Amino acid sequence: MRTARPQPTSHEATRSSSTGSVLGGRAGGGYAAPMPGYGQFCPMAKAAEILCERWSLLVVRELIAGSRHFNDLRRGVPLMSPSLLSSRLKQLEAAGVVTRTEDARGVGYDLTPAGAELRPVVEFMADWGSKWVRRRVSRDDLDASLLMWDIRRTVDPSRFPRDQRVVVHFQFRDAPSGKRSWWLVSQQDGVDLCLEDPGYDVDVEVQAPLHVMTAVWMRDVTFRTAVRSLGLKVSGERDVCRRLPDWLGASMLAKPPAGAGRRATRA
Repeated sequence: MRTARPQPTSHEATRSSSTGSVLGGRAGGGYAAPMPGYGQFCPMAKAAEILCERWSLLVVRELIAGSRHFNDLRRGVPLMSPSLLSSRLKQLEAAGVVTRTEDARGVGYDLTPAGAELRPVVEFMADWGSKWVRRRVSRDDLDASLLMWDIRRTVDPSRFPRDQRVVVHFQFRDAPSGKRSWWLVSQQDGVDLCLEDPGYDVDVEVQAPLHVMTAVWMRDVTFRTAVRSLGLKVSGERDVCRRLPDWLGASMLAKPPAGAGRRATRA
């Protein structure tokens, strides 16, 4: 059960003219905490009031990764309900981390300068997770939708021939029904992700167990190791197949563990 935020005493309510002070917050107004506070003046505790609500940092991660619109953000946190995502965005907006904008696609969300400064925090947490908790990933953590969405926004179209539309068909036969086939349509001006056949000729077929493709994406194993001994199969136009690993790349938050190229990862 949550406790009510303690009411400020008279001296706590006093505002200071200096920037960044304990009493005054930042010049121009402080960032309101969206959750009940810890009742501490420690700046780490004040930051935790904003960022440690469930899902909040993952929403920030998605914004850092380039997602700006509600449906795009949802694809990066597929287990988060729409109502909860809306609530977290409002909390982050009230805290001065996110700003709400409008463009041709409708309402969008951008990181404020305060939000942008969280990039090294997110990257450090990813590094820490890679070092200390990556072996705790289980089959329950695998998600073909999240994997393919992450791949879609990170691949490098310039690695394929400039004047060619390249279609890569991914198949995960051990994924849940409805999430076994995915198409990435790569062109120089962007990449589209399709869950249904887009109707173009396929240039490359990629077949793999879901956990193996995830391990490649997270740099637990190299692409070559996965092809050689872990069941990753690639077929299609020779030149495009040769370029595929460079086009694919890896998660921006993943770092290879020691010996990743030699270690066979099994889920």
